[in-house]
Amino acid sequence: MPFLEIPIPGLIVFEPRIFHDERGYFYESYNKRTWQEAGVVADFVQDNQARSTMGVLRGLHYQTGEMAQAKLVRVLEGEVLDIVVDIREDSPAFGRWYGIRLSAENKRQMFVPRGFAHGHLVLSETAEFFYKCDNYYSQAHEGGIRYDDTTLNIDWSFDLSRVIVAEKDLALPRFGEHRT
Repeated sequence: MPFLEIPIPGLIVFEPRIFHDERGYFYESYNKRTWQEAGVVADFVQDNQARSTMGVLRGLHYQTGEMAQAKLVRVLEGEVLDIVVDIREDSPAFGRWYGIRLSAENKRQMFVPRGFAHGHLVLSETAEFFYKCDNYYSQAHEGGIRYDDTTLNIDWSFDLSRVIVAEKDLALPRFGEHRT
């Protein structure tokens, strides 16, 4: 199977088989059956895409309650550091974070189950980030955690004094003060 083991239960990284020839490349970016065989049963209902420049940090975001979302994320152009935080209070990994570089070059994808805060930092000149969601966006169910929370101590591998963050994200609560 083209899946990598991840130290947090529920997270799955997909590394597709890529076919190269003189014309370029081809790969299957999504196959419901392949994901189901890996234990992921998701009915994706919404696709989102964001283009950002180097140093843009988006997150850490999640949806609460009945509007919680699982996501399948990947990068179409450029490179990002993708970070997730387990906010499932009954999880043995509660409060742990995981980071992975996703890029147009490596074509890796990560399945982020419901119950995770999620964010990404653009490492290339520009990046185009794409993700499928298994539930619709709801402003009333928005949640988030500060990207620079000292309890989580996330290693963004970037000078955080240079990041570009939305005012809305700067106002997010610290871990432990967030709502689930």
